[in-house]
Formats: sequence, C-alpha cells, structure tokens
Amino acid sequence: MPRRSRIDAPGALHHIVVRGIEQKRIFKDDRDYRNFVGRLANILAQTATSCFAWALMKNHAHLLLRTGLFPISTIMRRLLTGYAQQFNRRHKRHGHLFQNRYKSFLCEEEPYLLELVRYIHLNPLRAGIVKDLKDLANYWKCGHCALMGKCTYQWQDTDYVLGFFNKTLGAARRSYAAFVKKGAGQGRRPELVGGGLIRSVGGWSALKTARSSGLRIMSDERILGSSDFVERVLKRANEDYEKRTLAVAKGLDLDRVTEAVSKHFEMDSDIVISSSRQQIVARARAIICCLAVDKLMISGADVARKLDLSPSAVSKLAARGRVDSITKRIADNLFDFK
Repeated sequence: MPRRSRIDAPGALHHIVVRGIEQKRIFKDDRDYRNFVGRLANILAQTATSCFAWALMKNHAHLLLRTGLFPISTIMRRLLTGYAQQFNRRHKRHGHLFQNRYKSFLCEEEPYLLELVRYIHLNPLRAGIVKDLKDLANYWKCGHCALMGKCTYQWQDTDYVLGFFNKTLGAARRSYAAFVKKGAGQGRRPELVGGGLIRSVGGWSALKTARSSGLRIMSDERILGSSDFVERVLKRANEDYEKRTLAVAKGLDLDRVTEAVSKHFEMDSDIVISSSRQQIVARARAIICCLAVDKLMISGADVARKLDLSPSAVSKLAARGRVDSITKRIADNLFDFK
C-alpha cells in the first residue's frame, strides 16, 4: 500500500518522532547530542520555525514544531541528513542511521499543544534516564530545562508555552511544573503518538458508540485533533493540491511569477533577481517570494536558489509580500482559475 504524503501548511503544529534504524542508538555521547542540538538551532532560525518541546533519547528523538514558510519535510531532511553524515564520519560507520521515514502528526493546538509539551518532556523520566522531576529540570537534552529556567535555548519558544500558565514568569513556571508533575504518573500515551483522530473521540469504545449512533467521525492517522479539525485540514490540503495542479496546467512557475512582477514594476527580470538593494527591487522580490511559497507552494530553499538569497531571507521577504497590497492584485491576475 503506497504511503500517503505528509500534510503541512504554514503555521501547522507537528509532533515529530525520529527513531534509529533497528532501534539502534542515534546518540553515543554528549558530542553527538550537542551536534544535533546545534544543527536544530541553526535550521529553526533559518526557516522561521518555532519549537515548543523536544527530548533527545538514546535511540530516538521527539520534536514539537510549528512550521513557518518552509515545509516540515525540508526542515527534517536538512536536519537528519546533515546529522547522519557527520555521525557516520565520526563513528566510522556506513549506511542508514534513522528509520526510513520519521513520523509526523499534524496536531490541533487546542487541546493538544500543552498535552504534547508535557508528554514529550516527560520522556526521559519515563525511560529512567533521570530519576525524578528535579533531575529532569536540569536535564539539558530536553526542553523542560528551558521552561524551568535551568538552561537557555534561544531557539525554543518558552514564552509561548509559559504564557498559557500565567503572565508572570515565576508563577508560570510554578504552574507549568505542577502540570508536568500531575502527568508524571500517566505513563505512555499512545493517543498522542499515532492513530490520532480516532482516539481523540475518547478511545475505540467511544468511537464504536458514536458510529452506532450514526455520528460521522472523520479520521486520519496523520492528524491529531477533533473530527472537524481533520476535515478542515484534509479539505485545505486538497484545495492546495488542486490549486497547484491548476497552476502547473496553466504553465505557471517561478519564472512566470517573476516575469509578471517585473512587468508590473516596469523592470527587467534580470534586475529583479539581481543582488540590487534598491527599495523597489526588494519590494518586487518580496512579492515573488510570497507568491512562489503561498500560491505555487515552491519550497523556500528552491526560491532561495533561484533568487540567489538565503532561506531565511526568503522567509522574511515572503512575510513582507503578504502585507503588500500589490501582491493580491498580481495574484488575482495570475491565479484566476475560474
């Protein structure tokens, strides 16, 4: 049975699980852990991706990320490929380090974000890597230490998570700590690591009852959330796919978008994709980045190569393009499929 494509969109929340091949170790010493953390920090910064929770174990890792302009597949490919290559060189090994495909679940923020933060950060305690919650608060290979103020990771969005608990930092940390302590005895929670939607209605027995009463339950193993959330996500994914297909059928690509934007500003396309710092050129590039990412769904990395920019520059320019009134005008002309 062919595997289904990942579902993603700017702003999507993903619980990602990466495992070593044949359950083998992916971290052998602290140098490996620091290498992974350093790579993760750089990639998240370059791609405007938020991280709310993470935990590195001996043979697997958990991440809770919110995608920016770059798809989760691009972020994970860069992270895992670079890390695996260095790991193999350092430990003089060959072959795959990770299982063929990492798991990623698109999650509904309410009510799953805080549950996932707690679940992910309790992994070292459940595995016996740390003996108690005090040790967990000082365990630097997990995002819990940053939320507790015991270590600092600029790339981890602690403010967003703690903001759910209290406006005052000290009170927020105490409430968060109590929340984690309350979940310490829950054990493993398979409903947060696969099978997603079906379990979210209250388990298999609840699902059976709902179906016998004629209630329609929408489910997809790639998504964790309510039935309505799944339906919205799948509808959006299908609409995005149809738009991209129509764009390709109409012959729309990055070159056509660049040409249209250049024409609007009465400039040569070569100038638009040049390194010129003129304000008008920067504005044109911002619109191109926005349309390429949002309408054509071209990866930020591909746009960066075409315009000779860094991926982080593409992310920033696309954000500027979204608030430019001219962007909509050009988009209406180019992407009118009616």
